[in-house]
Amino acid sequence: MLIYGYHPVREALRHSPHRVQKVLVSKSPSNRRRRDLEELCRLHSVRVEQVAERELSRIVPGIHNGFAAELLATGDDQLETVRDGDLVVLLEDVQDPRNLGAILRVCEGAGVGQVLVRDRGSAPLSATVVRASAGASEWLDVERVTNSGAEIDRLQKEGYWVYGADVGGRPAWEIDLTGKVVLCFGGEANGLRSRTRQLCDELVALPMRGRIESLNVSAAAAAILFEAVRQRTTGKKGGSEHARGAQ
Repeated sequence: MLIYGYHPVREALRHSPHRVQKVLVSKSPSNRRRRDLEELCRLHSVRVEQVAERELSRIVPGIHNGFAAELLATGDDQLETVRDGDLVVLLEDVQDPRNLGAILRVCEGAGVGQVLVRDRGSAPLSATVVRASAGASEWLDVERVTNSGAEIDRLQKEGYWVYGADVGGRPAWEIDLTGKVVLCFGGEANGLRSRTRQLCDELVALPMRGRIESLNVSAAAAAILFEAVRQRTTGKKGGSEHARGAQ
């Protein structure tokens, strides 16, 4: 059994290393992703084999990004998890590792396809984060990014609608959160950065009926994410239209 691409190979090494016979990497210059996989291979005593880019493309039937792995084809372990590749979360300036871990736990429970964490200003993915996530972080596709604006621009060009959590936004249940959606959550002190808010297609909020003005970021993320899950599983959409591809 052959799998290919950085994320599928990493997932196999992290959660089913006993099935990985060897990892194939292209002979291109080393980068962070390659070093990450090589470290996982060393940790689990998995053989790494360098092959020419042309040879890897011949072996692999799809886009491989320079990585592939040969697995034992057993029916016991399932590498696939229930993930929604069209649902992405972007986090910036979440400084409390317990908050970050709690959000990652929510993301895993909601089946988020990928979590992007702005590197500067955010807590590192430490043991405290892993514990606070109850281990959920190990099952998520989490990637540190350097520039929120660049990621938002990239995702919008790929057809995603980007919504930022902000007290001045519309109620989550009034917005269509089906389709290709990015939900952005900001830090404990100041929320989303002003530039990020400006780049979002719309702001989304949870109207508060009590005396406090807002929820903890992990609680807000849970409420908004599971409103998205409700819409995506029941087909009952919110108010705004999704037509980015027609623009």
